[in-house]
Amino acid sequence: MTDVAPMPAPLLAPGDLDVLWFQVGGTLCNLKCEHCFISCSPTNDHLGRMSLAEMEPYLQQAARLGVREYYLTGGEPFIVKELEDIIARILEQGPVSVLTNGILITEERAQRLAAVRDAARYSLELRVSLDGCTAEENDPIRGRGTFEKALRGVERLVERGFLPIITAAQMWEPERDQEVLAGFVAELKRRNYDRPRIKILPRLKIGAEAERNEGYSDAERITQDMLDHYDPALLQCHSSRMISDRGVHICPILVDDPRSEMGDDLEASLRPFPLEPNACYTCWLYGNICSNTSSAVGFGEAT
Repeated sequence: MTDVAPMPAPLLAPGDLDVLWFQVGGTLCNLKCEHCFISCSPTNDHLGRMSLAEMEPYLQQAARLGVREYYLTGGEPFIVKELEDIIARILEQGPVSVLTNGILITEERAQRLAAVRDAARYSLELRVSLDGCTAEENDPIRGRGTFEKALRGVERLVERGFLPIITAAQMWEPERDQEVLAGFVAELKRRNYDRPRIKILPRLKIGAEAERNEGYSDAERITQDMLDHYDPALLQCHSSRMISDRGVHICPILVDDPRSEMGDDLEASLRPFPLEPNACYTCWLYGNICSNTSSAVGFGEAT
């Protein structure tokens, strides 16, 4: 019996570059979550924090390429002292979303964020991560006391007119989706967040999550047949790129994967990419999971 060679990974041709991500916090974080897909922690400096000076050449290139939206992530972005200056600079050329665990949003920082937002031409969004609608469900994953600390950050943002998007990875059984969603809504309304925005994400079985639970099986990968009659715009890498202190990456999910590295030039990174990593399968299933839109998740965004 002869072995059958695996089929080569299909290539995805890029579209227009609409979205640019910055790994501004690197892989450093004030938390060490049990399911983090790039294993961020207070001691993981595999990817370093980024300064505005490092980001500026990419921002200028992005403006020339017509990028329309920007995301800041980590690690934890709020460990970067000049984050508000970075946000203000990017808001000169497009809307910005900041992905955070919310714990470092003090009264002072919330006030500064509101001032930056009010002075800007474009919109500023905050996404705050929780992984359960109660402390009993969230804290075993994110750390003791994190549920209350994160929600205090949410309260500070709401008090200043923000409508933060609460983002949760689906760490519960699928049949509990509506129950958990209703729990989030009730808890947020109890804290005077009258119009809560909630985004549920599928688990990404890489990094710490693969060690905690399980990784992807060999069958969980994209084939060419799966792309037939499929809209490539549903995939993150079709219209976005990620910047870290190491250069350009194909997408924020794969920033810790050497296969994601596309060089140092943003325009030169707009070339076909082989959809070989297993995490691409999750994007194929659910669509562009990293964006703020409801189409990015399989069971929607509640307001």
